[in-house]
Amino acid sequence: MSPVGPVDATLVPRYAGPATFARLPRLDEVTAADVAVVGVPFDTGVSYRPGARLGPAHVRASSKLLRPYNPELDVSPFQRLQVADAGDIPCNPFDIGAAITEIERASDDLTGTGARLLTLGGDHTIALPLLRSVARRHGPVAVVHFDAHLDTWDTYFGAAVTHGTPFRRASEEGLIDREASLHIGTRGPLYSDQDLDDDRRLGFATITAPQVEIDGVAAAVDRMLARVGDRPVYVSVDIDVLDPAHAPGTGTPEAGGLTSRELLHLLRAFRAVNLVGADIVEVAPAYDHAEITGIAAAHVGYELLSAMAAA
Repeated sequence: MSPVGPVDATLVPRYAGPATFARLPRLDEVTAADVAVVGVPFDTGVSYRPGARLGPAHVRASSKLLRPYNPELDVSPFQRLQVADAGDIPCNPFDIGAAITEIERASDDLTGTGARLLTLGGDHTIALPLLRSVARRHGPVAVVHFDAHLDTWDTYFGAAVTHGTPFRRASEEGLIDREASLHIGTRGPLYSDQDLDDDRRLGFATITAPQVEIDGVAAAVDRMLARVGDRPVYVSVDIDVLDPAHAPGTGTPEAGGLTSRELLHLLRAFRAVNLVGADIVEVAPAYDHAEITGIAAAHVGYELLSAMAAA
């Protein structure tokens, strides 16, 4: 049976379409899904500006203009894969521990049918339960983490699980492959040089935003693919990897980031790897303008789905 694709924009105007990612069918409207797009409206783990709990709805609204054919990868992802919108995972907004458990359980349920997840956050705290679920199915994965920040800090105000700590916890729990994981797009001031020492010890190599500018996107792609090799790969995209000019709607913006064009080019390289899951986090619509951030995040999701389909 052919996959059920998006609503036909020549029959139903985009502004009148369903409130699903890329106007795709809901999960309950298909018999099975190869990829489920799921929202996690949770931002209790943020350390600065809140609002990412409203990110999933904003990204979905910003995805209505996406079209079914990707000319850069020469693939029609929604013809190659059955992609469906699984709605949102309800999680406790007052208790981080309870929310983590709920996200992990829901992820297990969704992937139990064999589907891969493209998750719309929410803040970066959600990467930890998602990685726990992915690692149960695939073992330790190569994490490619696009972000202005390392997110390998130890605690904030004594809290071990926040949006600044998920990859430290994931490394400590053995969820990531320490020989194959990588940050891309990091930049800006740190608390001390110990942050970098700790990060290397936890298993991450780094391609900074200045290195992308100096060496070019093609060199970054080569380093990235060499680092992950043939391992299962999980991609985590904090939208603040983009410069605030390209993504103002986020909670912890940092000057000097990637352009949206650079990020999309990097993501297309994942057609060459075993991409087992991905998330897009930290979209905070209260700080967005003219859907700049939402549109960027929607295209990030589209390129990730296209890479899965083109593999």
